[in-house]
Amino acid sequence: MRQPVSYAFIGLGHLGGHLAASLLRNGFAVTVHDRDRAAVARLVALGATAAASPAEAAARAGNAITCLPSPAVSEAVLAGPEGLLAGMPVGGTWIEMSTNGRDEIVRLAALALEKGVDTLECPVTGGVHLAAVGKITALVGGDPALYERHRAAIEAMCARSFLMGPVGSAAVIKVITNMLAFIHLVAAGEALMLARRGGLDLAQAYHAIAASSGTSFVHETESQLVLNGSYDIGFTMDLALKDLGFALAMGDEFGAPLDLATRVNAIFQEGKAAYGGGAWSTMIVKLLEDATGTDLRAPGFPAKLEA
Repeated sequence: MRQPVSYAFIGLGHLGGHLAASLLRNGFAVTVHDRDRAAVARLVALGATAAASPAEAAARAGNAITCLPSPAVSEAVLAGPEGLLAGMPVGGTWIEMSTNGRDEIVRLAALALEKGVDTLECPVTGGVHLAAVGKITALVGGDPALYERHRAAIEAMCARSFLMGPVGSAAVIKVITNMLAFIHLVAAGEALMLARRGGLDLAQAYHAIAASSGTSFVHETESQLVLNGSYDIGFTMDLALKDLGFALAMGDEFGAPLDLATRVNAIFQEGKAAYGGGAWSTMIVKLLEDATGTDLRAPGFPAKLEA
């Protein structure tokens, strides 16, 4: 029986930690590195091996997966003095699960190729709660044969995967899905506020919307956290603004008017100014609550989402 491919995993935050844990649950050998020692310890307790640097992790595993907060961090982890390319052997594969702009991932893939390392971009969508149980969706860009080589690992982390085309393609669709999610979140907040100010029972309004033509994945998930008051989606204002920035840049580049995304970006700028870049993105709805002096609480909704 063919042995599973070994992977280094760099970036064990809200999302990456769950993805790495899914690999371990499915029998893959995983070497981890993160600046957060507690995050490393959690994965070691599940069977991972710790490494002192990305270079060391890549040298041990031969292939590497990253899940990081920004293109600047991805570049530092990939190509820095102790980065992946300093340790990964020729013929290894870098699987980038962070959200990047198209130009960024194409440029970084070129840097990797100069060192004889192939790249698959593999951002994921669906939320941290789905990543926790291996049910998140992967959006893949890269060579089809390379995708097949690593498909077992991708399927260990993700319930579904879509090969979108060459490197850069997944960045475009991932930014589109996130743009839609932020637009839907603002819309869901306005709908709940209209229901509340209109005198409706908010819990009943939530369920009626969820059963209607006006529902969305975001309403069915993130609206619950608003109604609970925790807002705890595991995704920050800063990350939302990063992704909206990517969307607006692509709109300019491709000649696609993005009026709604432009307005939602401005709203998230207001949210960051009010609550800080580290606040949960779902707190964008709190702008409405604060502006109207009206809370959107209702009983029976969870503080965190479960798959």
